[in-house]
Amino acid sequence: MNIISKLPGPLLVFFGALSLSFGGLIVKSFQGANLWQILFWRSIFFILVVSIFLLLTYRKKVFTAFVSSGIPGLIGGLILSTGFCGYVFAMYNTTVANTNFIIQTQTIFLAIFGYLFLKEKVSKLTLVSIILAILGIILMVGTSLSPGQMSGNIAAFIMPVSFAILILIVRKYPNVDMVPLQLIAGICAMLVGYLVAGKIMISFYDIFLGFLAGFFQLGFGFILITIGARRTPSALVGIIMLTEAVLGPMWAWIFINEQPPLMVLIGGCVVIIAVLLQFLPLLKKNKASLQS
Repeated sequence: MNIISKLPGPLLVFFGALSLSFGGLIVKSFQGANLWQILFWRSIFFILVVSIFLLLTYRKKVFTAFVSSGIPGLIGGLILSTGFCGYVFAMYNTTVANTNFIIQTQTIFLAIFGYLFLKEKVSKLTLVSIILAILGIILMVGTSLSPGQMSGNIAAFIMPVSFAILILIVRKYPNVDMVPLQLIAGICAMLVGYLVAGKIMISFYDIFLGFLAGFFQLGFGFILITIGARRTPSALVGIIMLTEAVLGPMWAWIFINEQPPLMVLIGGCVVIIAVLLQFLPLLKKNKASLQS
C-alpha cells in the first residue's frame, strides 16, 4: 500500500488503464463458459481483491466505510454492477474494438447528463464533440448489422451510461468513497451471474481466466485508477484512460487474431477525437495555471 501511494498519480492511472485493456482478450479466451458464468467468476475474484484492499485500507473501520457511503453508495454500486454486466455481455457478443471505442463515449454522456440533471452548461465545443461521437458510432455500428453483434453493440453502451451516472452521484455527494461502491457492484454482478447462469461449475482453465479477469484485470485496474485519480487532473485522467481503447483492440488482434473492419477503426478514431476535444479547455486552463 505504501509503495502504491508513493507512485505518481498519472502513472497509477496508466497502469490501471493498461490492466483494464486486457478485459476483451480475457473474455474472448474462455473456452467453455457462457457469458453469465464468466460474469459470476469474474465478480467472485473482483470481490476478493476489493475486500483485501478495503481490509488493508480501513482495517477495523471497514463497516464504517460502508455506512458512511449511505444510500448514494448503495445506488452507485447497483448502477456500476449494471455496467459490469453490460461489459461482459458486449465483449461476448461483439468485437473488442467496438466495445472499447463505445465505452469512451462516457465523457459525452457525462456532459449530456450533467446538463439534464445538474444544469451544467453545454458549450459549443461539447456540442461538436457529441455530433462527432454520434457520427463515429454510426460508422462503427453500421458495419455490424448481424443480430448478435448489434445486441453486443447496444449492451456496450450500458458501461459508459452507468459510469456517467456514477460520476454524477459522486459530484452530487463528493464525500462518497468509491471503493465500497465497487464491492457492492461486484456482489450484485455476482448474484446476477449466479441466478442467470444456473450452472456455475466450469473448467479449471476458465476459472483461472476468471481469476485473471476479476483479481488483476478489473480489480487492480479499478483500484489503481481510483487511487491515481485523486492526485491527477481530471483532464489528464480522461486522456490517459484512452489507453484502454487503443490497447484493447491491439491485444485482441495480436493474440487471438480479431481484426476489426476498417470502418470500425475509422469510427473509433472519430470517437476518440470527439472525446479529446472535451479536454482541450481543461488542458489550456491547467497549462495557464502552471505558467502563472
